[in-house]
Amino acid sequence: MPQPLIAHTSDQSDLLRRNASQHRALRSLGIAAMVTASLLALGCKSTPAPAVATTTTQPQAPLYPARPTIPPPPFKLFHQSPTSITLVTKDNASDEEIEAILWQLRDAAHAHTFDALHIPQKLVDHRDHKIWFHLYRGSKCAAEKYADGPPPCGGSYHAAGDYTFGSYTNSEQDNGTLLHGDDHETPLWDPDKPYPKP
Repeated sequence: MPQPLIAHTSDQSDLLRRNASQHRALRSLGIAAMVTASLLALGCKSTPAPAVATTTTQPQAPLYPARPTIPPPPFKLFHQSPTSITLVTKDNASDEEIEAILWQLRDAAHAHTFDALHIPQKLVDHRDHKIWFHLYRGSKCAAEKYADGPPPCGGSYHAAGDYTFGSYTNSEQDNGTLLHGDDHETPLWDPDKPYPKP
């Protein structure tokens, strides 16, 4: 008779282990259900959470000065070569007057009206991709790019403004720059944007 008692004890211990295992599973399931219910209760609101404002820093676009409203002062052709034209205006021309001349050159380039400015249109039309216009205040330093011997005003560049028309990839691209000595230039417009007709 002792055998049935051992078998019965073995069955009881299996039963106890199964009950304990089921109890742990039910307890874990109950805890998981309570956590899920809590999260759902907290997360389900009738109004959405406010959007967090994010600021994205974009690179600052260069600012270009407005087109001058004053008329350009007179200028004259001082020198020309197949790749560049040197122009001179009055000695005391203001920066705004220099800008007005550069804009006048830009308009003439796109309208093909250089002849009206006493600049050979044919020279501009037959340029090798690009032509440079160098604008000087007075004629004292105007020969510095091509004169024989030492430059008349020293070794630095003394132009008041530069205009270029054409490039190797775009025959209509142009660039206008107001110059303030060797280290400071002011671009007058975005050379990558199409020319806006006045």
